[in-house]
Amino acid sequence: MLALLTRRAGFSLLSLLLVSACLFLLTRSIPDSPARIVLGQDATEAQVAQFEHDNGLDRPVLVQYVLWVGGIVTRGDLGRSFITGRSVGGEISRTLPVTLELVVIAFAAACVVSLAAGTASALLRDTAIDYGVRLIAVLGVSVPGFWLALLLIYFLAVEQDWFPPGGFVPLSAGLGAHLNAIVLPTFCLGIFYMAVLSRMTRSSLLDVLGLDYMRTARATGLGRGRVLVYALRNALVPVVTIAGMSFGYMFGLALIIETVFNINGLSHTLLTAIQQRDFALVQGVVMVFTFVFTLANLVADLTNAWLNPRLAAAA
Repeated sequence: MLALLTRRAGFSLLSLLLVSACLFLLTRSIPDSPARIVLGQDATEAQVAQFEHDNGLDRPVLVQYVLWVGGIVTRGDLGRSFITGRSVGGEISRTLPVTLELVVIAFAAACVVSLAAGTASALLRDTAIDYGVRLIAVLGVSVPGFWLALLLIYFLAVEQDWFPPGGFVPLSAGLGAHLNAIVLPTFCLGIFYMAVLSRMTRSSLLDVLGLDYMRTARATGLGRGRVLVYALRNALVPVVTIAGMSFGYMFGLALIIETVFNINGLSHTLLTAIQQRDFALVQGVVMVFTFVFTLANLVADLTNAWLNPRLAAAA
């Protein structure tokens, strides 16, 4: 397990380094300077040059990159926004909890429901329950999240007034109001991955149940519950892998969901930064997303090693 952890952690650090380098080069490849956005198109060349000098944009790209990475590693400093002048870390710490809460709740609900639905669908193969689960999974994969969000807002928020049409109510305003405000966005965020994971659970469990050692276990008189536990432990390896990737992908889908529901989370902050060409804020938000994605995959690898110790032994 220690060898697996060391190798996966090293690979994760290398991935973060490569992403940071590519991200930095891409943001610097845009021809327009952030000075034009801050100072306006009527700014003189001298004013633009002074702005770039004050913000270190006139230095070589390699020097800028080394200073940026050094600030992250030594001080946890992601820089300052060119547009607002505020700390990038402060902007992220203000909006990250909103997006993180939506993603964690949606992911947890998707995992629990998909595991139960996929297991029931596999055990009750070719029954009405199986067909129902598969139909819902197909619909969940096929329906675009933004379109589903608009439908739910119209029918459940505008027509019925059961939920607010948008916005985010903090927990300090009351638990009931807070939960009522996040029901629709979390459902729209999790339905796609719930469908994917339920299909994966069903398929993987059916494959394991059909293997020779499972038939031998049943023939030796093991109880149905114990056989199911053994089957799930082996069947969940590919499901956990997909789940780890899905957790990272949810932050990308959250950009659309937060825009539709007018939620000022981290994904919405990224979209605003892109529109304003705020390079520093874009870099900081994308690096946070990359870190979350690599961490989720690292946790998935360690979970799989626990489910199947042969994976850790092969590391």
